[in-house]
Amino acid sequence: MRLNAAFGVVTELRLGLVGGLWPTILAVWHIPSLLFQPLEISRIFMSHVWDLYGNSVDEAGRGVKKGLITPHAYGVVLDLGAGHGHTVNYLDHSRVTKYVAVEPNVHMHAALRRTASAAGYSEDAGTLLVLPCGAENISTILSYLPAPHPPVDTLISVLTICSIPSPQSTISALITEVLKPGGQMLFYEHVLSERKDVAWWQRFWTPLWGIFFDGCRLDRPSHKWIEDAGGWVQGEGGIWGKEEETEEHLFWHRVGRLVKT
Repeated sequence: MRLNAAFGVVTELRLGLVGGLWPTILAVWHIPSLLFQPLEISRIFMSHVWDLYGNSVDEAGRGVKKGLITPHAYGVVLDLGAGHGHTVNYLDHSRVTKYVAVEPNVHMHAALRRTASAAGYSEDAGTLLVLPCGAENISTILSYLPAPHPPVDTLISVLTICSIPSPQSTISALITEVLKPGGQMLFYEHVLSERKDVAWWQRFWTPLWGIFFDGCRLDRPSHKWIEDAGGWVQGEGGIWGKEEETEEHLFWHRVGRLVKT
C-alpha cells in the first residue's frame, strides 16, 4: 500500500482538529464541569466538525445515495445516526409518509430540523420525528412509534454503524424488532477493507480516529454483519461497492439494499 494512501487519514484528522478543537475548548471554558463528561465533549466536538464538513461528506456520497435511497425508500423511514438530516433530501416525498431521525447528539438537532423542514417534513404535520437516542436503544425507538410492531418500512444507515455500540447485536435487533416483514434496509458505510495491507492501516488508525470522531471505527466489516444477520429475501437487492473508489482507500465503502422476509 502506498504511504500517501496509508497516511491520508492524517489530513482528515488535521481538518477535524482545526474545525472542532477551538469551539470545544471554549465550551469547556464556559462550562468547566464538562471536563468530567468526556462523551459530551466528544459530541460537542463532533457537532462543530459536522457544521463545517457535513455538506462536503454528503456531496461525496451524493451519487450513491441518489441511486440507493431515492428510488427505494418508502413508508415509515428510520434514519440511523441522522446527523443534520442530509438523508431527507434524497427521499421521494410522494412515497415516504414519515421520516424518523435517530440522532443521539442533541447538538445536531437544530440543523436536522431545519433540513427536514426545508424538505417538507415537520413535527407539527406528523411527518417528522426526531429521537435523541442511539440506534442501540431499541426499546426507546419502539416506544415512540405506534403499534403494531415492527413499525418501520425502510431502515437507512449512512456512515453510522462505524460508531454504534455493540453493532452486531444492534443490527440484529433492529432487523428483528424494528423492521417490518417485507421492509428493507438501505446502507452506505465505510467498512473494513478486504485487502490485508489496507485493513492493517485501518486498524492502526482506528484508536486515534475514534477518540476525535465520537467513537467512529475504520475497521468494522459492517456490510458482512448486516448480511449475516439473516432473514433476507434471496435474489432481491444485494451489496456492491462505490463506483470509481480505489482499493487503497482507508474509507472503503460498501452499499446495499436488502429486503426482510
